[in-house]
Amino acid sequence: MRGLSRTSLADVEERFNAVAGSADLGALSDELFAVADLLDREHGLRRALSDPARPAEQKAGVLRSLLDGKVGAAALATAEAAVSAKWSRAGDLADVLERLGVVAAAAEAESQSRLDDVEDELFRFGRIVAANPALRRALADAAAPEEGKRELLRSLLEGKVAPSSLRLITQLVVHPRGRSLEVGLEEVGQLVAQQRQRLVAVVRSAVELTEGQKQRLEAWLRTSYGRDVHLNVEVDKRVLGGFSVRIGDEIIDTTIVGRIEEVRRRLAG
Repeated sequence: MRGLSRTSLADVEERFNAVAGSADLGALSDELFAVADLLDREHGLRRALSDPARPAEQKAGVLRSLLDGKVGAAALATAEAAVSAKWSRAGDLADVLERLGVVAAAAEAESQSRLDDVEDELFRFGRIVAANPALRRALADAAAPEEGKRELLRSLLEGKVAPSSLRLITQLVVHPRGRSLEVGLEEVGQLVAQQRQRLVAVVRSAVELTEGQKQRLEAWLRTSYGRDVHLNVEVDKRVLGGFSVRIGDEIIDTTIVGRIEEVRRRLAG
């Protein structure tokens, strides 16, 4: 997600971690998203609460007067810590609250032993949207009512994905915050994976990998990178032989197509 001051982020995360343990994580996620959305809408309020020249306690007091009784204690404490920190740009305040909303949803999934499901479901939903132009247009339509988009997502996903997946996808669709849905899903997927300090590898193969193949690939990547790796497997009929793996900006390409392209680059050079 967007770059944030590491020192300020660490301070807010420390407060979040102190209060999240006793909170309803799903409700906490929803409330942090709601506060982030409020700051995105109310530009004057966002500027006032992120102004480094104003005393931290004064900003926290303004926030309490707005939110007290409307959100839970954990969300209020987290938001107070966020407005008390120093940020390089006004938008950082909403960014950090959205980020911690994602973390709360991921923690909810982990408490239900469904974190793997959430990672897979975010990835699969991105592929479904990419393959369905009509669905992409409906979800990206800025003129469409928010409740209509929520209802569409509920009809498509409720009962079929983890509650945390529906919560995260809904936030990205209803409040894209200047991102395409594809970019938002990738950013959130990376943040969810960080909850177990794992890398995310996108694997492209002409055929679905067997469980044994996935386990061997995961073991090889874990040995290579020194960290657990979560596989998002994309079946692509255009792949000729082998498979490719993308981890961040690094690509491991064993496909015939990839080898042909490498030969072409060398010849062109």
